[in-house]
Amino acid sequence: MNFVLSPLAALGAAFLNMLAALGRISIYAFSTLRHMFKRPFYLRELGTAILNVGWLSLPVVGLTAVFTGGALALQIYAGGARFNAEAVVPQIVAIGMVRELGPVLVGLMIAARVTSSIAAEIATMKVTEQIDALVTLSTHPMQYLTVPRVLAGLICVPVLVGVGDVIGILGGYLVATGTLGFNSSTYLINTFDFLEARDVFSSLAKGAVFGGIATLMGCYYGMNSGRGAQGVGAATKGSVEAAAILILAANFVLTGVFFSL
Repeated sequence: MNFVLSPLAALGAAFLNMLAALGRISIYAFSTLRHMFKRPFYLRELGTAILNVGWLSLPVVGLTAVFTGGALALQIYAGGARFNAEAVVPQIVAIGMVRELGPVLVGLMIAARVTSSIAAEIATMKVTEQIDALVTLSTHPMQYLTVPRVLAGLICVPVLVGVGDVIGILGGYLVATGTLGFNSSTYLINTFDFLEARDVFSSLAKGAVFGGIATLMGCYYGMNSGRGAQGVGAATKGSVEAAAILILAANFVLTGVFFSL
């Protein structure tokens, strides 16, 4: 019976560990939310976080979006040609980028770039006892380190998603008009006529949620990292993995909420 019970016990232990981790993350998230409304507000830290999360992420977001939009146009054209439906390229590129690919790809890029950076930075501060020094100086680490970064994610990532949506649609437009023979004005008319206000709203709302998740995971894993270089590495890897999984899960839930009505 052991060969049957042992895998079940391991599966149960993994499930309980996952629930415990979700509980700790939830407590940390509620604590972060509570500290957002407390003084003092570290505006300089917020400005630095906005620069790191928003401005410095623009190149990778722009390149990701333009290549994705171009590839999406080619794929839709190739697939539509099998059913004589090549004309749907502008509509599908627009809705695909705005509803799904834009927010998700930007969220994952932020998880790869920003989450890892935040986790490594805060974990290093913990290893070198800089966080203990903040406590000694009567500065709450969550107020000083977590709140500005999470606020930056909530503010900047929706903007990045909007920029990514526009650049992705532009990438599809360039490929469609330059390679696939689409008329420029007709393509643009079909694109904007097909999009609805709720498509744009859902895209920006997803960006805010994904930005909050990405920055929160970086702060959480950084604050709870182990000692030494190995602890910093484990925190960085764990933060990116958790952020990516939670972003994809949140995308599924939000898509159901926005488009099942």
